[in-house]
Amino acid sequence: MRIMQTRRRFLAGLSWAGAAGLVGAPKSLHAEPPPETTTLRLAKIPGICVAPQYVAEDLLRAEGFSKISYVETLPGIPNSEKMADAKIDFSMNFVGPLLIPMDAGAPITLLAGVHPGCFELFANESIRSITDLKGKSVGVQGLGSSQHSFLASIATYVGLDPAKDINWITSATVKPMELFVEGKIDAFLGFPPEPQELRARKIGHVIVNSTLDRPWSQYFCCMLAGNADFVRNNPAATKRVLRAILKAADLCVAAPRQVAQQIVDGGFTASYEYALQTMKEVPYGKWREYDPEDTVRFYALRLHEAGILKSSPQRIIADGTDWRFLEELKRELKT
Repeated sequence: MRIMQTRRRFLAGLSWAGAAGLVGAPKSLHAEPPPETTTLRLAKIPGICVAPQYVAEDLLRAEGFSKISYVETLPGIPNSEKMADAKIDFSMNFVGPLLIPMDAGAPITLLAGVHPGCFELFANESIRSITDLKGKSVGVQGLGSSQHSFLASIATYVGLDPAKDINWITSATVKPMELFVEGKIDAFLGFPPEPQELRARKIGHVIVNSTLDRPWSQYFCCMLAGNADFVRNNPAATKRVLRAILKAADLCVAAPRQVAQQIVDGGFTASYEYALQTMKEVPYGKWREYDPEDTVRFYALRLHEAGILKSSPQRIIADGTDWRFLEELKRELKT
C-alpha cells in the first residue's frame, strides 16, 4: 500500500508542461509487438546516480511489465556478474566494471549510455593534481570496482601506472569514505550521495569532477546493459525497458524534486537533500547527444593501457554492444 501511495504522490506531482507527457505510454506502442515476458528484474545498488532505473517502475508497467523486482547487489563488478549469471536482467552501471567481465567472456550486452558524470575525486592538502597521487593511498570499494576502474583510467591518461604508482586501499569493515574522513588515506573517489555528504561536511577538496572536467565529462559514466541471452531472446521487451529508462532519465531533468522524493520514499537513499543535489548536478539529459560507442572505445583503450583489459575496443564493441534499440528510440523520443 505504501508503495502505491508513493507512486500516486510522485505521478500527481508531475503537473507542469512536459513532465506529465513523459509518463504516458508512447504513441507507437500499439504498433509494437507485446513484450515476450512481463517479468523483469533490475539491480538495486547503494548509489543514487542510477536514479532512472529506480523511478522507471510506472513507466515499465505502462510498457507491459506486470512483475518488476529490484534485486539487491553491490555496485561495479558484482552487479555485472549477477547480470551475466541471469540473476538480474538489466542494470545501469559504470562502463569500466561492465567492460572487465565482458573482456572475460561474460554474456552482457551494452544498450545505451544514460548519463555522463557523477564521480568526484576528493583529496587531502598534499594532493593538488592527479600526478600527485603517485605513492599515495587511495580508497576504493575493491579492485575492479567502478571507483578503481575509473581512477585507473585517469591515472593511465596522465602517464601514471595505476598498478605500481598508486597504493590502493580496500576494506571489508570500514567504508573507504570513512577512512578518508578519518585521515587514514590520502584520497577517495566517490559517487552520489558520497560527494554531496563530503562537501556538506567540508572534508577534503575535489581534484577531479567527472561531470565538469574534460575529457571525462565528454563520455558516459553510467550505461544500461542487459543479460545477453535476455536481449537476444526478448527484443520487444528489451526495447520497452530501454524506452522506460530513457524516459525516466528525462524525468530526472524535468522533475528533480519529485524524483528525489521518489527515491527516498522507495528506500534507495535516506537524504532528500543529497538526492535533489544529485538530480540537479548529474546531466541526465545528455543521453541523446553523446555517442555510447565513443565511450566504450575511450574507456576500453584506457583500461587496456592499464593492463586491466586484454581485448581491443573493436572486439568489445563488435561482440558486446547493440545500439539498434537506442537508434530507434532517439528518433521516436526526439524533442
